[in-house]
Amino acid sequence: MSTQPHSYAANDPETALKYAIQHIEGDRVQIVEGVISLMSPSWGHESAADSIRRQIDPAVRRLGCISGSGDLDLPGTPNWYIPDVAVVPSDVAQGAGALLPDQTLLIVEVTSESNGDTDRIVKRRRYAEYGAPLYLLVDRQERSCTLFGEPGELGYTKSDGPRPFGTPLHLPEPFDLALDTSGF
Repeated sequence: MSTQPHSYAANDPETALKYAIQHIEGDRVQIVEGVISLMSPSWGHESAADSIRRQIDPAVRRLGCISGSGDLDLPGTPNWYIPDVAVVPSDVAQGAGALLPDQTLLIVEVTSESNGDTDRIVKRRRYAEYGAPLYLLVDRQERSCTLFGEPGELGYTKSDGPRPFGTPLHLPEPFDLALDTSGF
């Protein structure tokens, strides 16, 4: 942690916790249902995320968006996520700290041995609850991809998958492209 003092006004534990994790130097940290986790993805994990970024890049640019793995806040909960890939409008991302899931066009999570159920269950439910329009789950343990859409308070009401790796997956408008899943 930084040895320099930081000043903030925290009237509640949620604000204090989210402030604190943003000031841990040298590490990317997320909070999932109140549990703090250091982010240290494997190269296989990064390879899958990179493959997605490369494939969606032409659509991302055409839409005037950026893709990355910036912070997502879920206000009113002990959650602060760092997705593997998120696509957001460039004007929304400019100068912004954390964004809200409903400010994204697409969120991608790639599972790891240590967090598979978190991505499959917890994050899927929370992303829907907070209005993320599309959630792509790349499940490296199950070797499949599932695209969730039409978010609601009780979860996503539409899904495409699970589709085995190697089967193309169509990303609907505004992307309108077939994602090659063979390299995941």
